[in-house]
Amino acid sequence: MHLDGQIKCSDEESLIKALKRGDEDAYRYLYRIYGPKIGTLVKGYLGTDDVDDVIQEVFLRIYRSIKKFRGDSKLSTWIYRIAINVCNNVYKKLKGKEVLIEFSDSNEDDEYRQQFPADEDVEKKVTDEILYEKIRGIIDKFSPEDRAILFMKEIDNMTYEEIGKILDKPEGTVKSRLHYIKERLKKAIEEVLPSEGQTDR
Repeated sequence: MHLDGQIKCSDEESLIKALKRGDEDAYRYLYRIYGPKIGTLVKGYLGTDDVDDVIQEVFLRIYRSIKKFRGDSKLSTWIYRIAINVCNNVYKKLKGKEVLIEFSDSNEDDEYRQQFPADEDVEKKVTDEILYEKIRGIIDKFSPEDRAILFMKEIDNMTYEEIGKILDKPEGTVKSRLHYIKERLKKAIEEVLPSEGQTDR
């Protein structure tokens, strides 16, 4: 197996064997594939941009535990389960210290603002940015687990079964939970939209 970035996902068995041997190329490949995904998950779960230490802890646990991986689930499911466990531990520590958790990402802000053409109506731009911030504020009020479910399903396109295995919950529970999350988000957004529309009156 050549771990030069060309490895295919279907070659998971070879990747696992390489990881268990302690192959450095295998770990570099794993980090390239899962580092950004875990980073996004951690940001959403903890509501902070300072996630480097958490990501390192996740990969450290992967390194320490990979030899115990029996293949009862997909490697990605196992990795996400570790990530969620680490997030749970970090969240409990932050909560215990009464740290204010904010759901913010300056890079996302920059990317969002760049979507507007220079000649677009300034008032509409300001209104859209305010709405964007309000939606982010709504998501910020969700529980860490709800934010994780929303991320895994809507961003990472995981199945209900995969999410259930990661969170150790029945597939039906995950499905109903996501339905509740979406309904709550929809209702909150609908409450925000009318107030924005009244600014033109």
